Amino acid sequence: MSERRRWRERGGCGCFGGCGTFVFVFLIGGLLSLLGTAFGIGASIGVPGMQSNISGACALGTKAKTVDALTGYTKDRLAGNQNFVNQSGTLTVGPAEGACVFIVGQQPGAPAIDLFIAFR
Repeated sequence: MSERRRWRERGGCGCFGGCGTFVFVFLIGGLLSLLGTAFGIGASIGVPGMQSNISGACALGTKAKTVDALTGYTKDRLAGNQNFVNQSGTLTVGPAEGACVFIVGQQPGAPAIDLFIAFR
């Protein structure tokens, strides 16, 4: 049997999609929720010649603080439809929550270049 075929037959959980995200939110998010904190990271870059930005942000921690750990210009757009592209996803496991958002479009308050890290 070829190496490629053996790899496909194993199946299981990959890091991207599947249950890898669940395990990450369960372990890291659970630990952060025990501490009553949330961790967020985000980045944004302006599109030259337009008034639009490309932004991505993720937050992980306790349910009450997860949205607050996102950047100010993305937290109001989580699961919204006011942009050209708005890909949002959340996962809640017990007291822990993970949220990610990817936005392409106008974002009032977004700087031309931004790197955001928060621990709340």
